[in-house]
Amino acid sequence: MIRLGTRASALALAQARWVAERLPDETELVTITTAGDRGSRDDKSRFVKEIEDALLAGEVDLAVHSAKDVPGRLPAGLSIAGVPERADPRDALCGAASLDELGEGAVVGTASVRRRAQLLALRPDLDVRELRGNVDTRLRRLAEGGLDAIVLARAGLVRLDRGDEGVALGEMVPAAGQGCLALEARADDSRTSAAAAEVTDRAALTTLTAERALVTALEATCNTPIGAHAWLDGDALRLTAFVGLPDGSHWIRDELPGAAGESAELGREVAGRLTSAGARELLAQAEGR
Repeated sequence: MIRLGTRASALALAQARWVAERLPDETELVTITTAGDRGSRDDKSRFVKEIEDALLAGEVDLAVHSAKDVPGRLPAGLSIAGVPERADPRDALCGAASLDELGEGAVVGTASVRRRAQLLALRPDLDVRELRGNVDTRLRRLAEGGLDAIVLARAGLVRLDRGDEGVALGEMVPAAGQGCLALEARADDSRTSAAAAEVTDRAALTTLTAERALVTALEATCNTPIGAHAWLDGDALRLTAFVGLPDGSHWIRDELPGAAGESAELGREVAGRLTSAGARELLAQAEGR
């Protein structure tokens, strides 16, 4: 029996059940309330820390996270043991067929500084407002009026069978790990790690490794307006990245090919190029440092 630790939101449970169906062993879901569920915005680990604590305490065997919520550096004794097949990593626009269709000054809701930065870089006239809550809450707010559109992760919509309620925004760079699930286990638990490895998709692991290497090198936090998206183009790996100010006034975007077998190196190389172009100064300004 493998005890799966997960948040209790509808999306988190859908993800955990999807993983449970694919693991070779019997499973039990264990729901855990995180600081992020209680409304904390303090740090990158707010949606994973309590689940990691349960792992370290032996209360669960395997954690199922949205990979974009997992900090670049894991606690001692834990490792990412599996990365299943990736869902669509793109952002999705709900409420309009495209950004171009939105009228001047349209009100768009999002809780992400990364999305805010890119929306305003693309459309400086938009009125981007903070919108928090789970997927159902945000879609309900859109339906109630006061918002012309909202931006969510397309993967979350699809996993909740609501994929037809949003259109993909290919012009925006997703968050690192968006669309990926990260299965975290104790590093010394070989049985659970072997089970997680059985559901790992090589392409998903390769692309996630490149993206995490980039944001780790740039010391990204939950308040960092940075996007990173890697994909396989034949035998080659490509990585695109975005760093910008939340008001969309200044931004840097880069893309670089590399070898699929050197994904972490590619992530660090793109981070170095961004740094040379002034990314650290932009991020310091964005985070008020």
